[in-house]
Amino acid sequence: MSVRRADALGGKAAIVGIGATEFSKDSGRSELTLAAEAVRAALADAGLTAADVDGMVTFTMDTSPEITVAQAAGIGELSFFSRVHYGGGAACATVQQAALAIASGVAEVVVCYRAFNERSGRRFGSGVQRREPSAEGAALGWALPFGLLTPASWVAMAAQRYLHAYGLSPEVFGEVAVVDRRHAARNPAAYFYGKPITLAEHAASRWIVEPLRLLDCCQETDGGQALVVTSVERARDLPNPPAVITAAAQGAGRGQEQMTSFYRDELTGLPEMGVVARQLWRTSGLAPGDIDVGILYDHFTPFVLMQLEEFGFCGPGEGAGFVAAGELPLNTHGGQLGEAYLHGMNGIAEAVRQLRGDSVNQVAGAERVLVTAGTGVPTSGLLLGADG
Repeated sequence: MSVRRADALGGKAAIVGIGATEFSKDSGRSELTLAAEAVRAALADAGLTAADVDGMVTFTMDTSPEITVAQAAGIGELSFFSRVHYGGGAACATVQQAALAIASGVAEVVVCYRAFNERSGRRFGSGVQRREPSAEGAALGWALPFGLLTPASWVAMAAQRYLHAYGLSPEVFGEVAVVDRRHAARNPAAYFYGKPITLAEHAASRWIVEPLRLLDCCQETDGGQALVVTSVERARDLPNPPAVITAAAQGAGRGQEQMTSFYRDELTGLPEMGVVARQLWRTSGLAPGDIDVGILYDHFTPFVLMQLEEFGFCGPGEGAGFVAAGELPLNTHGGQLGEAYLHGMNGIAEAVRQLRGDSVNQVAGAERVLVTAGTGVPTSGLLLGADG
C-alpha cells in the first residue's frame, strides 16, 4: 500500500466469524485459556473447524503466541503467522494482515485474536513499569521525569491544547461518553449494561488528569476476542453473511511517537489517523457521507472527536457538536468506555454484527461501517461492507 495511491486489497477477503469470552474484571483463568476460548467460538460462528485454519495474527503485546494458541485450540500446521505492534493501534491491522495473506495465497483461513487479563493481571492504565531499555522507549524519557506517567496524562496534554485552540470546555468530551454508555446500557455483553449516564454525571465525575475525568477514560477488562478471515468466494458458502474488507490501512505520522508526540507543529489532531483516513477513502472511493456506522477507538473521549475531524465528518473543533447531533451512529456496542476494553478487537466484531443485521443496537440498512484502531500511536483502520 502507498500513501499516494489506491491499493488492490479491497474486496478480496471477508470476516466470516466472530467469537468472544465474557467481559469481566476477574476472569479467573489464564490469558491462553481466554485466547483459545475466543478462537474456538469464532470458528464455530464461522462454520469452520480448527483443521481449516492455516494462519494466525495477534498483537506484539499478547502473551499467548500463535503456535501456543494453535495448539490449545486444536489447530494444526500454519503457513502464516504474524504480529502487529503499537498496542491498540494494531487492532484493524491484524485484519489487514490476514487479508493480505489470503489475497496473496499465503493462507486460506486466518484467525486474528487478542486476549488478556488487563484488569485482574497487568493494568495498562498504571503506566510505564519495569520497561526494558529501547530506542522506542527513549522518547518517554522526555515526559516521565515531569510527571507524565500514564496514558491518561499523555492524552491530557493533547486534550488541553484542543480545548484551548477551539475555545471549548472539558464538558464537550461528555458527548462521547454519554453516547457510548447509552448503547452499552442496551448490550447484555457490556460491563455497563443497564447503566447509562447523563452529561451532568459526566461533568460530576472526578478528575483523573485535567481535562480528563473518570468518565472520559475507558475501563480495564479481562477477556478475549477472535475474528476469522477468509476469501470472499469461500465466505459465500459459509453460514453467516460476510463482512467484506472494502479497504484496510495503517498509518504513522511525521514525528510519530507512542502517545507522546508533543513536538509536532500542532497538538489538536491525530496525523496518524489522517494517514489512515486518506488511504481508506482513496482505496474505497467512499466518503464520510457514505458511512452508515462508525466504530471509533475510544480509549479516551477527546481522541474520538479528533478522529471524526481527521476523517472529514466535520470540521476542526466541531466533533462534539457532530456527536451531539447524532448524525452518525457511533460505537453501537458501547465502545471501550461501555462494553469492554479489548484493544479495539470487540469493535471490529460489532461492525460485523451491524453488517449481519444482528447488533443489539442495530442500525437499519447498515451496509458500510468504518472501524478504527488505537490513536496517539501508529494505527490502523477498516472499511467493512456488505457483500454485493
